[in-house]
Amino acid sequence: MASSSPWHHLYNTKAWHRLRWHQLQAEPLCKLCHALGRITAASVVDHRKPHKGDESLFFDATNLDSLCKPCHDRTKQQFERTGVLPGCDASGVPLDPGSHWHR
Repeated sequence: MASSSPWHHLYNTKAWHRLRWHQLQAEPLCKLCHALGRITAASVVDHRKPHKGDESLFFDATNLDSLCKPCHDRTKQQFERTGVLPGCDASGVPLDPGSHWHR
């Protein structure tokens, strides 16, 4: 979340703080770490589909995931750059939804 983005102000609203709190209460563990068989507290609420200022996507509770900061800053950012989600779950199945294992 870059402070220079035109939608940065959305992160400073009461509605966002309330939505973020509810998300972390409902899903307190990092979704990506959990898929890897690790138990890690989530500290970041991430938008699955980038909102790019679209308030309906920004405030859509079904568009949110709970992540730890390392997964948000590295894994999720890599996925957004490359289109490939790195890693495998505990059973060896790739996390990337585009993998041939998910067809």
